Amino acid sequence: MEEDMKKKFRKRDEDQPETPEQAQESSSDADNAPETAEEPAEESVKDLKPLLEASRQKAEEYLNLAQRVQADFDNYRKRNQSVRADAFEEGAREVIISLLPVIDNLERALQSETADDKLHTGVEMVLKQLNDLLEKRGVTTIARVGEPFDPNLENAVLQGTPDEGEKGTVCQVLQKGYKLGSYVLRTAMVKVVPE
Repeated sequence: MEEDMKKKFRKRDEDQPETPEQAQESSSDADNAPETAEEPAEESVKDLKPLLEASRQKAEEYLNLAQRVQADFDNYRKRNQSVRADAFEEGAREVIISLLPVIDNLERALQSETADDKLHTGVEMVLKQLNDLLEKRGVTTIARVGEPFDPNLENAVLQGTPDEGEKGTVCQVLQKGYKLGSYVLRTAMVKVVPE
């Protein structure tokens, strides 16, 4: 029964028209409500724009930094490969230069006369192996008899006579020189006809 009574009072309160004061308050609340709802949304968007711009700038800065680091690393890798290749070539040149006196001695041994043919053949084979190895590595000899003297390739240690060839040419190679590509490992020791 109490419940029935409560329902009736609720229904009666709902059905009753608002007083002018209540209607004005509810309308002013309704007018203010959307403005207050929109104002925080606009303010929060306005507040977020600088943050968004700042984060865009940070992202761009980090991207530029990452690209610079990547480029620096690529340059470092290329430089490292170049340095490694140069060091390898320098080491190979040093080994070849240290073998050149051995080749000279083997050639002198072949020029001397010996009664032991087996020894002569063995020395010939060792010299041929060394020459083949140097040839595979790209080493060429500098022995330019009859060609004009070139101080970049030859070291003139003796003067010849005019009847030994044309003026300014190499008339005899006393010790062969060697090149690796365009790099002169050892200049040839030569005798030159004076000009």
